[in-house]
Amino acid sequence: MKKNLIFLCIFCLLAFANTLLAQDIVGFWKSMDGKTKHRQSVIAIYEYQGRYYGRIILTYNDDGSLEDTIYAPKNRAPGVIGKPFYAGMDIIWDLEPYGSKYKNGSILDPEHGKVYDAELWVENNKLIVRGEFFIFGRNQTWPAATESDFPPNFKKPDLTKLVPLIPQVN
Repeated sequence: MKKNLIFLCIFCLLAFANTLLAQDIVGFWKSMDGKTKHRQSVIAIYEYQGRYYGRIILTYNDDGSLEDTIYAPKNRAPGVIGKPFYAGMDIIWDLEPYGSKYKNGSILDPEHGKVYDAELWVENNKLIVRGEFFIFGRNQTWPAATESDFPPNFKKPDLTKLVPLIPQVN
């Protein structure tokens, strides 16, 4: 009887602790246009030295067709110093796990060069991405990228080998 009670207590503690821990956000996620619901890009979320970052891997045209990739970038970010390519640019940086979320990081709007406070978490197998300016903010829901979101024979980058490249903004 005593063993069963101890086992039950340990099980309850582990179950409760699991709800306090952030679900892993590492992987490939699709950013979606808020109005049209078309995919805009595939973002690789990766961990580097205990912090989390997001890099654009692919971008899509307004009609949903592939625009560019990290292996063949075409379009440049006008809001970022040096106008680097969108594909290959880190747009999320310095997130730290905090309870059930990832916080204290930044997210970049590369078109306008605006940087916002960032908070990410997983809900119903989708990544919720929140950008905030003071108390005002906006959430986006990013579903996980599937094989059909990548071009044929596309070599996905090894997320354990990525090193952050934080862009400079005006």
